[in-house]
Amino acid sequence: MAGLTNRSMIKTATDAKVLARLSAKQAIATENKILKPKMMLLGLFAASILFAAMQLSAAENWYEKNYKPQNSGDLKSMQASPDTKMYVSNHKEEDDISMLENGYDMMGTSGFTAGDVSAELALQHAKTLKADTVLVYSKYGSAKTGASKIQLIKEAAKAGKELSEEDLAEEPTNYKYYASYWAKLPAPLLGVHVIKLAKKESDEAEKATEFDGLKVIAVIKDSPAAKAGLMRGDTLIKLADSALNKPEELSAIVRQHQGKEVAVEYERNGEKNMAKAQINRRN
Repeated sequence: MAGLTNRSMIKTATDAKVLARLSAKQAIATENKILKPKMMLLGLFAASILFAAMQLSAAENWYEKNYKPQNSGDLKSMQASPDTKMYVSNHKEEDDISMLENGYDMMGTSGFTAGDVSAELALQHAKTLKADTVLVYSKYGSAKTGASKIQLIKEAAKAGKELSEEDLAEEPTNYKYYASYWAKLPAPLLGVHVIKLAKKESDEAEKATEFDGLKVIAVIKDSPAAKAGLMRGDTLIKLADSALNKPEELSAIVRQHQGKEVAVEYERNGEKNMAKAQINRRN
């Protein structure tokens, strides 16, 4: 009986160990069943946060938020799907003249001050606008550097003022950003960009007067104006014997004489000159 009891005890212990192992496996399996869905949910949650962040970043395009259209704002590329080009530069004034001379007109601009902003966002917005070209500029703005903090402390001590932690806190570096968006124009009728000459104070009459004519700020390459010998800096006085005092007058006269050769009176370096220009015709 004693032997039987021992064997029974051994068997019972063995069964207990087997049951314990089975219980452990079952517990792990059960835990996995619970954890896997949780991990999947966490993964989906993280992915949704990342997607939301990307969407937020796209929604906060600084170039788009600070865009200002030029003129009527309906200017865009002649191409249905333009291959928009982006150029990063630091010669804004020269670039503007170069773009005008090459037959482009400005659609609008973006300007703002911020931290690090990718130029790719300007290209992204330019594609949305259907621009042919976007020119991007950036320059150092401001930051509270160590030297500026020392100067701030000196000024505060001199004035007997107290500085707070906020006054001395680190600040991110800011940059000044600017972008201009351009569309290629069809062949021009005449090919000049002009402005009305600025007002001038008369020493004798002591009242504001205006110069006669329109100042040429750019001549489009290979245009009728360029072939007639007109240059940047010239002053257009007359076209087809009609006086020019407003840019709208020039546009109207040019449209009236499409396909015709007209006389151009202009001033260069204080001397009046005459030329002939063959106005293009637009279909």
